[in-house]
Amino acid sequence: MSFKAKRCGVQFSPPSIILIYEHKESKTVRKRIIPVRNFSKYSDHSMAAERLKNHPRHRDYLRDVSQSQLEKLHIILRDHMQGFSLEHSLASFRLDPDEDLNKLDDEELARKKGQMDEVFERNRRRKEDADFVYDLEMDFTKTTQEKCSWDEESDDGF
Repeated sequence: MSFKAKRCGVQFSPPSIILIYEHKESKTVRKRIIPVRNFSKYSDHSMAAERLKNHPRHRDYLRDVSQSQLEKLHIILRDHMQGFSLEHSLASFRLDPDEDLNKLDDEELARKKGQMDEVFERNRRRKEDADFVYDLEMDFTKTTQEKCSWDEESDDGF
């Protein structure tokens, strides 16, 4: 049987992954509730996502769902179990250019770097792309910068 995943989400009570999928032959859209068992606030989200994706009962349904999407859903479930709000969990997935990455722990830093890699690959131009230009020259206009006291010429002539 072949299925095409349309949407997926989480249900907090009981902890479950909700999958909206389409049966390719009959074109019917259905909902599947996949319970997340043996998962606590101390569990590893990547291992749990991999275990769920390779589970014999669910692997045909989750074939079109990426591993990173399942990991994100498990992170949301784990954050909920730790007492964090949904808004807090979703904010952790957004990239903030002003965020100090030196203050993050190893797990969050790896997640942010993975997100940056995804954005880079999405925006990357390849030779096969229709709008690819080999030697692209850009003219960046100089911005006016405020003068500081240490920018002024010194008495030494340097």
